[in-house]
Amino acid sequence: MIADNDPDEQEKLIKMNTLLANLVIFHNALDLMDVVRTLIAEGWPITADELGAISPYLRAHIRRFGTYATDELRHRPDPFDPLLKEVDFTEVDLAS
Repeated sequence: MIADNDPDEQEKLIKMNTLLANLVIFHNALDLMDVVRTLIAEGWPITADELGAISPYLRAHIRRFGTYATDELRHRPDPFDPLLKEVDFTEVDLAS
């Protein structure tokens, strides 16, 4: 909590909250991609329209004031693969 109206401290707080929200969304997107790839490997048909209906801004698993295990921080994650070659995105009408 900011005790006074220091603009520099307020700006730091806004930037920290923005960073935290972006990290949550990125982490959720990585988890969603893992699930989608697993479903495709199991033979489930996944379309681009179905993927477009999923929101990466899930918040149910976020414990705002809770404690988190940090023992996994030393484990190196798998490299990020942004491509989902198994899904045909050519028929999606992208907003311009």
